[in-house]
Order: sequence, then structure tokens, then C-alpha cells
Amino acid sequence: MTSVAAGTAAPLRVRIALVALAVAALATIPFLTGLQNDFVSWDDDRNFIRNPFYRGLGLTQLKWMWTTFHMGHYVPLTWMSHGLDYVLWGLDPFGYHLTNIVLHAANAAVIFLVARRLLGLAMTRDRNDTNIVLASAFAALVFAVHPLRVESVAWATERRDVLSGVLYSLTVLLYLRAVEAGPLSPRRYTPIFALFLASLLAKATSMTLPALLLLLNVYPLRRLQPRSLSWQRVKPVINELVPLTLLSIAAMLLSLLALRPGPQLGIVDKIAVSCYSVAFYVWKTLVPTGLGPIYPMPLDVPLGSPAYLASYALVALLALIVAVQWKPWPGVVTGIAAFFVIVLPMLGVVQNGPQVAADRYTYHAMPAVAILAGTGLAWMLGRWRLASIGAAVTLLAAFGVLTWKQTQHWRNSSTLWTQAVSAADHSAIAHDGLATTHYHNGNLAKALEHYERATQLNPYYADARANIGITLARLNRFKEAPLHFQRALEMKPDFDMAENNWGVAEAMQGNLMAAIGHFRLALQINPLNADAELNWANALVSGGNLDIAFPHYKRAAELHPGSAETEAHWGAALAQLGMVDEALPHFRRAIDLNPNDEKARRLLARALAELAAKAPTGQRR
Repeated sequence: MTSVAAGTAAPLRVRIALVALAVAALATIPFLTGLQNDFVSWDDDRNFIRNPFYRGLGLTQLKWMWTTFHMGHYVPLTWMSHGLDYVLWGLDPFGYHLTNIVLHAANAAVIFLVARRLLGLAMTRDRNDTNIVLASAFAALVFAVHPLRVESVAWATERRDVLSGVLYSLTVLLYLRAVEAGPLSPRRYTPIFALFLASLLAKATSMTLPALLLLLNVYPLRRLQPRSLSWQRVKPVINELVPLTLLSIAAMLLSLLALRPGPQLGIVDKIAVSCYSVAFYVWKTLVPTGLGPIYPMPLDVPLGSPAYLASYALVALLALIVAVQWKPWPGVVTGIAAFFVIVLPMLGVVQNGPQVAADRYTYHAMPAVAILAGTGLAWMLGRWRLASIGAAVTLLAAFGVLTWKQTQHWRNSSTLWTQAVSAADHSAIAHDGLATTHYHNGNLAKALEHYERATQLNPYYADARANIGITLARLNRFKEAPLHFQRALEMKPDFDMAENNWGVAEAMQGNLMAAIGHFRLALQINPLNADAELNWANALVSGGNLDIAFPHYKRAAELHPGSAETEAHWGAALAQLGMVDEALPHFRRAIDLNPNDEKARRLLARALAELAAKAPTGQRR
């Protein structure tokens, strides 16, 4: 009899593994178009293109990764994954996007295994029952191919979501397996603790895990029953959750230190914004259209608007269900409560920033809702099997098509910010982002239009104000530009790019000493400003001080190794001094970095022609 059980167990494990692999494979399909995506001017530029410190896994890079709060996050494990990307791919965005997709697919497979255990427990059925397996696969795919996942997967910067997400799911899976096997020994508890720590080091959003495990101990694990609590039943759970809770507290404190939160809303506004966010996530889960990278926080929270009133009503309804429907619908109550618990750190009641909501904020929380959907499918499969399967496949296909299209919006900065304005025309940040793409494409009039729209929407938006200044300078409206730089610096005194852009405007007028003064101030504020170093070097060259320009070119290239512009200017300065042999590698590197750089190609051709002209007659080719 033992041999029969052993003989059937292996094929069963193989079948479950094959289903998990199928889920992972299906989860990748809607995101494959993202392999063609570039880095975008929405943190990718600051994290990868202009950040030399993460590039590699040497001791210098590791020290930076484990000590930095770069851009308000403490995510050393995520930085290590990006360091590995750089080792493998350099600055080719293909590899970064591939890693994101693989991690997300792995998370989908793990969520399938988690759902299979939870549905089996909740429905008191064998978790290998065909209906349970199908419903679990459906739950994992509802999570994985939903358009709300696009921001986390298609945006290279959001590696922290997919990496911490798969570690979070693995921690839950190991916990469920360990509890099922009996009291947790140190040998079985250590991997759980280690995985949770790793998840926190990938992104602190995972801090909600102890609260989630507490809910699962009530249902469907049923280790904590409110009407039959005793110290003997409670003590093991406390012993399991206290160490994890201490890790969560440490992660929360590190997050507060990293974020350095600014001015906060009043408590009434915080509650209102949180209710709106929850309602927004529910609505976008059901109707995932019109998604964008930013949904701006209103300057004045419209407490009595119809949208906010509807959100209060929805949150009150969900709270009522949790309060009174435990006995008849414990699974529904647990699913709703789990969603609230996991999404809580991202709501305005805890912290508030420039966004009232974000698609990526649902990455950790939405498996709870997806598993709830899987529970519904498992129930329907026993009654209307073919119709249920047909409806499930249709829904997943619809989500997949929408996700494929949404992923294409992240193709490059232009497509991203065009969609951002389409989804949130009232967003100053979206208009500023779209204006910047127009600026870099040479459409200055269109850029100025969107920059001015951004300052109309938010008169305190220093970035857009400084961008108006440099755009006016490019349009030769020099007299108007300084006022906008001054206003930007009044609003944001440590704004290094405003100083840099002001310097560019002065250099364009031939005021080289004034320009260098602004570049110097920009670098005093931010010593890592590669643009200021490059512009300082160019100003020195324009003034005939070529020799002292080279240290600035070198520093600019160190800070921004992927800059074709730096290499081209550096080479031109060397050629101007007659150092043509030394200039050639810079021109070639500029062309390697940007094959469309016609200026670098002309400079290279001129340098080669000059060398050929100087060569003895017999050595000319």
C-alpha cells in the first residue's frame, strides 16, 4: 500500500509542476511586447542611465547598494538584481525587461500553488481535485495577466515589485506547507524567516505579511477560532509571527528614514483619499481601461464630490460585509480583509505623495482578490462546468489583450507620457513629462505649451517652471527665461537642474563666466549632476580654455557612461587641440552609443580625413 502511494505521488507532483509551468508561460505572453521597450524618463533615467553606482557586483557597488536610500527607497536586493543585469546586458533595456517578466511569471506559478492550498482548505476538498487545480490556475492568471500588473512588469524601475512579490508569495507558500506538517521546528521556520527578510530587502511593501498570516490562521487554516481560543492554540501562532513582526517594524522604520515624508494631509483628507484609492482599485480591477502612470493627488481634496461620496459608500459596504458576513462567507470576508491589510501601507491614511493611486500599488494586494475569484470559479465548476470554463477563458483573453496594449504604452518616453496625459489630463507631472519628450524631439513650441499647462495645473511645480525657462532660451526669448529659473529656485532652493539650465541659457548668450557660476552651484547642490559637468566643460572650450575642460569631460563620462553627447564633445575638444588620435575612440564610442548621431559621424570622418592627409604618401589608403 505504501508503494502504491509513493508510486502515484510522483506523477501527481509532475502534473502539478506542469500546470505551474503552464501558468508561468501564459503569464509571460501579454508582456512579451515589453522586450522591445526602452528605458523611460520616469525614474529609469535616474536609476540606470544617469546612475553609475549600481553597475556591477563588485565591493564598491555592493557597498552602495546596501547603504543607499536612492530616490527614497531602501532596496539592496533589488539593486543587486539590477547590478547582475548590468553585468549581463550593460545598459541594454532588453535584459532588464526580460528579468522583470521572468520574475513575474515565477510569481504567477507560486500564486497558483498558494491558491491550490488555500482553496483546498477553504472548500475542505483535496487540493489535487481537478476543479481546485483549474480554479487555482485561473486565480493565478487573473492576477498575472490583468492590465493593472503592467506598470510593475513593463517598467524597469519597478523590479522591486516583481522581486519582492515572488519572495512574498514564496514565504506564504512555505508557511502554509510548514503549518500543515505540524508545529514549526527551527529547521522549517528558518527558510520562512529568510525569505521574508529577502522580500523586505527587495521592497518594504512586504511588511504586511505578519498581518496576512494572522488572517490565514483564522481562515482557512482555522488555527485561531474566535469562539474557542486558548493559550495552547494562540501561543504557537504568536511564536511564529512575533519575529516576522519585528522584521516588519524594522522595515517600516527604514522606509520612513528613506522617504523623509514631506507635509502631510490632515486626517480627514487622508481618510477621504484612502477611501477614493480603494474604490479606484476596485473599479479598475473590474474595468481596467484608461490606465496611466500617474493619477495626481488633488491640490485640494474634493471631499464632497460625487466620486468621493461613492468611494465612502463602497468602503462602508465592504467594511459591513467584513463585519457581519463572517459566519456565512468566511472566504469572502478573508479575501476582502486581506486586500485591505496588504494595500494599507500604500494608502493616503499612512502616507501621501504626488499620487492618489498607482497601478503598481496593487501588485502585492491583488492576489487576495484573484484567489477570491478562483473560489467563485471552483464553486461554479461543480454546477456549470463548460459555461464556467468558457467564461473564465474569455475573461483571461480579454485581460491579456488589454495588457498587451497597455504594455506598448511603455515602449518609450513619448508613448508613455502621451498615454499619461490621455489618462489624466489634469496631471501637471504628465504634461511636464510629455513636454520634455517634445523638447528632446525638437518640437519646442509644443513643449512650451505643455510646460505652461503643467504650471497652470500646479503653480508650485518647480520642475515645469525651470523647464519653461530653458525652452524660452532655446526659442531665443532670453529676457523671459531668468524669471522662470528664479521662481523655480524660490520654490525649490536645492534644485540643481534649475541652476544647470540657467547656466545653459547664459552660455547660449555668450555669458560664459555667468554660465560657469551656475554650473558650479548645480554641482555644489548635486555632485552627481553629469549634465552640469558636461556643460561646464563645453563652456570652457567655448572660452578657449580647452586644457582645463578635460577633467570635466572625464567626470561627466564617469557619471553618465552611456552619454553619446559627452563622448562627441570630448572628442571634438581633443581634435581642436590637434590630438586627433586621442579623439577617434571618443567619436567611435559616441556612434556605438547612438548610431543615429550624425554629428559624431561627421566628426569621425573629418578626423580620419585629417589623419589620412598627414600620413606619408605611401601609407595613404
